[in-house]
Amino acid sequence: MGVLRDHAELALFLCLAVGYLVGKLRVGPITLGGICGTLIVSLLLGAWAKIEIDPDVKTIFFALFIFALGYLAGPQFFANLNRKSLRFFALCLIELVCVLGIAFGLAKAFDLDVGTASGILAGAATESAVVGTATEAIAKLSNLTPAQIQEYQGHVATAYTVCYLFGLITIVIYTSQIMPMMMRINLRDASRELWERMRGGQSGLESDEREAMPGLVGRTYMVTLADGLSLGELESRFGGRVTVEAVKRGSKTLTPEPGLELTLSDLVLLVGRRANTIAAGRSIGPETPGIPGLDTPLATSQVAVTDKAVSGKTLDQIQREHPEFTRDGVYVTEVLRNDQHLPATPDTVVHRGDVVTLVGARSGLTRLVGKIGAVVRNDSTDFVYLGLGIAAGSLLGQVVFRLGDIPLSLGTGGGCLISGLLFGWFRSFKQTFGAFPPQAATTIKDMGLAVFIACTGLTSGPQAWPLLKEYGALLPFAGIAMVLVPATISLVVGRKLLHIEKPLLIGAIAGQQCSTPAITSITQVAQSSVPMLGYTVTYTLSNFLLPLTGPILVGVLGA
Repeated sequence: MGVLRDHAELALFLCLAVGYLVGKLRVGPITLGGICGTLIVSLLLGAWAKIEIDPDVKTIFFALFIFALGYLAGPQFFANLNRKSLRFFALCLIELVCVLGIAFGLAKAFDLDVGTASGILAGAATESAVVGTATEAIAKLSNLTPAQIQEYQGHVATAYTVCYLFGLITIVIYTSQIMPMMMRINLRDASRELWERMRGGQSGLESDEREAMPGLVGRTYMVTLADGLSLGELESRFGGRVTVEAVKRGSKTLTPEPGLELTLSDLVLLVGRRANTIAAGRSIGPETPGIPGLDTPLATSQVAVTDKAVSGKTLDQIQREHPEFTRDGVYVTEVLRNDQHLPATPDTVVHRGDVVTLVGARSGLTRLVGKIGAVVRNDSTDFVYLGLGIAAGSLLGQVVFRLGDIPLSLGTGGGCLISGLLFGWFRSFKQTFGAFPPQAATTIKDMGLAVFIACTGLTSGPQAWPLLKEYGALLPFAGIAMVLVPATISLVVGRKLLHIEKPLLIGAIAGQQCSTPAITSITQVAQSSVPMLGYTVTYTLSNFLLPLTGPILVGVLGA
């Protein structure tokens, strides 16, 4: 025990290792997750060893976490601020009003201190970031002594742990098992039917399936029917939907120029979508096996959409407005939005910040890239941009404004969240600076939150047991009620008033709760990623809105 007290860093990283191990334990579809596991382990270790951690450690790592969170969500957050997303925004407002109202009501009815009420809010809403924003806001209350501040901050962590556990179990079971029964649907069948409608009647794939025949293909044909036809005439005959990438005449490989005329027995390499390539091949001659030396490598480029004229349009509209796609034989094979892979169908809508994968001849790619965006350069982190963003957020968090007689401030957490959103959004316009690779941002986000939670648990451990004895029955009740009330209201409003499709609505309700375990369980039941389409919108909005509830509740109760 003495070693742990003398070397706080040893206790800190021990909590991370054991906590994430505990978080992997699974009971049915439910896992606690690494963050909750870390908090449980750190509370127990803190109560036993009474370890002291410098408060600045928590502040620094929470700033890293909240900025990375905002940075990753920024492009999609601002893309969702449009009329089409208003119905999903309404669900987030329901969540916001309900959790604030219930937490405030419980605080007044049971005479809860500001720390316990904030912990109930954070845990029942299953939003770990509220722990940080509320803890920071409590530290700024001028009417509390240092001992009271430390005690109430400990209550935040303890109440969060209990309420999170019951809230997590409730939201997972309610969304994945009970909601489909309430709406009288088979979630798997409903998701597949909706996916087929979205793809224009084409059959969808299960979550563990891949296409046996990829859409973009290259095939070789021997000229028997197109003698004397030029390559330009051949490509224009099929509307530019196929391109000739190589021609072999005898032992010579010819440069495929528009004016080149085909002769009998030429071997032609066509590239395009499968149906178009097969159709064009019928007018050339019989298909042949692959010919050594005829295959031409295609270049691949990941391009971030930055052009305002392109944002909000379908891939089909973009390809019709930019003839370079058909003229130069460039194809879109994938769309990446944050960390979600979207199918590159004609009806897929792209937004600023989306990354599209283009495949085609290198010369064609070079001409097209500048017209829709910029090549993604995410090979290393731009620490100048990262440092300026966190510094700007920290400064913004120091600004104090008044709501009547109540002084409010965003704090470092709220300020860094807003700066992260803005810096991530601005980066999506131009991908030539401010690089923060998604893998690096995710690591910083997860590490920052895990260290912050471990610090909170270690310092709050001694206050945990007295709080549990005082409010033992209330905390589980609050965790369950604060999930069921907003989720049920959103279910009714989403169907009766907003007319959101049922699979999307279930995913959106998991997103308004910021519950990754819930959407994981939903997609497993649905055997489809369709519910993710609703989840990503509300998750992004709630990730911004819910952390702000911590300072609001603390400001109202602490005044």
